[in-house]
Amino acid sequence: MVDLASFIAGPSAAVILSDFGADVIKVEPPTGDLWRHAHHIAPQPQATDPYPWHLTNRNKRGVTLDLKSPSARPVVERLVKWADVLIVNTPHPARKRLQLEYDDLAHLNPRLIYADVTGFGEKGPDADLPGFDITSYWARSGLLSMTRDAGAPPTWPVAGSGDNATAVGLYSAIVTALYRRERTGKGASVTTSLLAQGVWAASVSIQGALADAKFYGLHDRKNPASAALNVYQAADGTWFVLIVTPDKLAAVVKAIGRPELLTDPRFSDPAKLMANRPQLTAILDEVFGAQPMAHWHEVFSSIHVTFGAVRGPQEVIDDPQLQANDIVVPIEGAGGKVASTVSSPIQVHGISKVPARRGPALGEHNEQVLQELGFTPAEVAGLRASGALAPVAKEERKTA
Repeated sequence: MVDLASFIAGPSAAVILSDFGADVIKVEPPTGDLWRHAHHIAPQPQATDPYPWHLTNRNKRGVTLDLKSPSARPVVERLVKWADVLIVNTPHPARKRLQLEYDDLAHLNPRLIYADVTGFGEKGPDADLPGFDITSYWARSGLLSMTRDAGAPPTWPVAGSGDNATAVGLYSAIVTALYRRERTGKGASVTTSLLAQGVWAASVSIQGALADAKFYGLHDRKNPASAALNVYQAADGTWFVLIVTPDKLAAVVKAIGRPELLTDPRFSDPAKLMANRPQLTAILDEVFGAQPMAHWHEVFSSIHVTFGAVRGPQEVIDDPQLQANDIVVPIEGAGGKVASTVSSPIQVHGISKVPARRGPALGEHNEQVLQELGFTPAEVAGLRASGALAPVAKEERKTA
């Protein structure tokens, strides 16, 4: 497959396919994809090694190509003829100028799966607006308005979170089209957008709005919609999410040593409980603040209550569940401190993923790929002389 996309959503969809053995050719401009340098760009975690590049471009072969150069067109056409799948996220106005729309390429390979990811969708007044996951997936979808506490302004979500969710959606579209091609022999154009994926993620609330439902408003930890569905803090400072369903209520109050709460007149019927939510939350704050998280982990686990300790990235990477379930896996050849990477979230029993390998250096596989596509050494030299290609960057050899 050919990955013409930049940044995160499109390349991450290609990574999922590469994890299962797809031969992916990453095509970048001669100056390189800006995501190569994200480890230097605030507010991303700062590091010497380009860890985001390996995350979204592992297992790929890298080619540089100036798509604006007329000399690049024969390379594009041979890549399209070779590929089963092509992923692109170039804005549609630029895509039209570069002749990279589906109708420009489908005649070269009728079996091609053309996968398109946009910020706001293919149609509508804002179809041509640039979009990142923070603007399209989070802000425009409504998610950012809801993932905050009452009285707090919208916050800055974790970079790439909407992109990676969108990548799974694009991967799903691709494999659906591949399945259809197995049955019909025909290629297809498939698409998704950061906006569509964000609305899908927020769909419970969006569907509620469609049904003219009454919203409770933003979460207020001290006066929540339900004290049984809230965030509390243990004695060691650890915050945790607690979800107590009605069938577990008696077991929970008994396990935390407060069985009298079941008969307390302030909470004895639904109306009184609703009116006295702040009081019940304050009682639970005092109870949970008296013991460390290890204690509550044991208590909640013993009665099979749903809970989740809030962990930071440095704690997450030490979670034994990640290693046990191959969520974090070793990566080969990245160098520096990039010894492991996050695997894609899909497992197929009986099919092993390929070992993760570092992302390609800039232009690392130019000659190899072009030779496989049938270009002669003289033709490759001509492409390089025209500026359509770029040499392998020495600094990329060291860091990639």
